[in-house]
Amino acid sequence: MRRLFVLVLVCVAFAAAAQQRPPKLEPLPEPPPPPPGSADEPRVRIPVQEGDVIEPIRQSGVVVAVKVTPPNGKPYYLIDTTGNGNWMRRDSLDDGVRFPMFPIHEFD
Repeated sequence: MRRLFVLVLVCVAFAAAAQQRPPKLEPLPEPPPPPPGSADEPRVRIPVQEGDVIEPIRQSGVVVAVKVTPPNGKPYYLIDTTGNGNWMRRDSLDDGVRFPMFPIHEFD
């Protein structure tokens, strides 16, 4: 009997919730068009010093790293490892992982 009472109570609650109408919704206005010339502009600007040579490294058309070679200096890399625009400086592309180049075990 108790289960029947709970079942009826749940059905009445769902019926009451289904009859409530949502508030009147209005469409959002269209966003303004972008300013002219902004489609060709890069979204990220990297400040460089005068005389630095910048070489973007692309993967599938997206810049994933930038090689910066200062005049009379050692080149370094700016790498976007996560893809969210946080560039990290690295002095080389070597990540330090080494695999053994000698046999560990030979099967006969």
